[in-house]
Amino acid sequence: MTPIPDTRVRALRDAAPRPDGEFALYWMIMARRPRWNFGLQRAVEWAERLRKPIVILEALRCDYPWASDRFHRFILDGMAANARAFEGRPVLYYPYVEPALGAGKGLLAALAARAAVVVTDDFPAFMIPRMTDAAARRIETRFESVDSNGLFPMRATETVFPTAYAFRRHLQRALPQHLREFPEADPFAGANLLPAPVIPNEIARRWPAATAALLAGDAAALAALPIDHTVGVAPMRGGAAVASEVVGRFVAERLARYPEDRNEPELEGTSGLSPYLHFGHVAAHEVFAAVAAHQEWSTDRLAARATGQRADWWGMSEAAEAFLDQLITWRELGYNFCAHREDYDRYESLPDWARRTLEKHASDPRPRVYTVDELEAARTHDPLWNAAMNQMKREGWFHNYLRMLWGKKILEWSDSPRAALEAMIHLMNKWSLDGRNPNSYSGYAWTLGRYDRAWGPERPIFGTIRYMSSDNTARKFRVKEYIRKYETP
Repeated sequence: MTPIPDTRVRALRDAAPRPDGEFALYWMIMARRPRWNFGLQRAVEWAERLRKPIVILEALRCDYPWASDRFHRFILDGMAANARAFEGRPVLYYPYVEPALGAGKGLLAALAARAAVVVTDDFPAFMIPRMTDAAARRIETRFESVDSNGLFPMRATETVFPTAYAFRRHLQRALPQHLREFPEADPFAGANLLPAPVIPNEIARRWPAATAALLAGDAAALAALPIDHTVGVAPMRGGAAVASEVVGRFVAERLARYPEDRNEPELEGTSGLSPYLHFGHVAAHEVFAAVAAHQEWSTDRLAARATGQRADWWGMSEAAEAFLDQLITWRELGYNFCAHREDYDRYESLPDWARRTLEKHASDPRPRVYTVDELEAARTHDPLWNAAMNQMKREGWFHNYLRMLWGKKILEWSDSPRAALEAMIHLMNKWSLDGRNPNSYSGYAWTLGRYDRAWGPERPIFGTIRYMSSDNTARKFRVKEYIRKYETP
């Protein structure tokens, strides 16, 4: 088994493993998958080295921000898939779902007190950094956080890149070495592990594992949990097995037309992978491997020079290179910012030029101002914007290109840029399966100038922030059927 690169491992508690610990504990929180998972692979490494069995804890709280049927069901789908995947493996998989507020308190500490070493996932946004930092203050043995987010390790550089071009140019110089450092598709292949342990009775009684009914999708079991039931379950289902199927269909059926189709709201031209990437049901490495295999690609086809240009670096087709620029450059640019800036979700994190022009026009009259409730209800004068909001509410996702327009119009219709940012964060984090992610925070901030430049002419409200309108969008793309399809929630 290939060792985990040092750049992907952080010691949150830099202590020696506990010699008398009963097992190696993997606390699965954001890489919620059994394959292509550096965190799980690290736990396997420790288990082999220490001659201990492995316990995997995948827990689900009921008090995370915007907790709802939608997010719970998607995560539960993944837990059910993981339970099936770990059957017959030399591992104890323990799925725990908190039945009441605070009921899960103490579970991690109880397992960690018996563990020789604890490994978890390194994720730079939402509540995860606070949660792992709090755990580090209570865990007394070695506690590591492992980055399994993207092809380029988040902490391989301390630089925060101001533009996609700057980051892409850096990747073209630095990424090739990391293309030789992929996680194992099967972390258990060839591993010499002890048989799975049994969960201690006192832990199983106090924190019983999730019921089969809840994991299977029983509506009554979900309804009994203390979460928001007004945000309903989305049509797309979660889990690593489903995610792998989505990858395969996209590469086989839609990749070839990705540049032409991805911005058309009426076509299914995008990958549809963002919810699965966010919840860790699929790894960027697995997606890349599928594209590379489809292209019959090898590293000797990489361009010799780092130009920072989008095309002709990978040595793949135009369509594959366009997709990889989204999967790697733009996606991991957001992770880069969140990993190094704690203020990633605040107005103050915007570039100086953007804040200056927004503040210059902060007092400009707004032709229309909508409250957050009106926006959430899709009660605006703009049918295309309403359709985008309704798609998000109905399906738990909405079209990629329209996300840019969606944010720009919220800026135009809000009392202030700060209020616009707060509205975007609330609406998408509440309704979209791929909210609460470094990429979603990048999207909110992009509408206000992050990763962009000044654009003329200077306009009311926007100043020199890039402007978008529904009329221009309708001229560029087919939207009539899209509006008809999503005119109601």
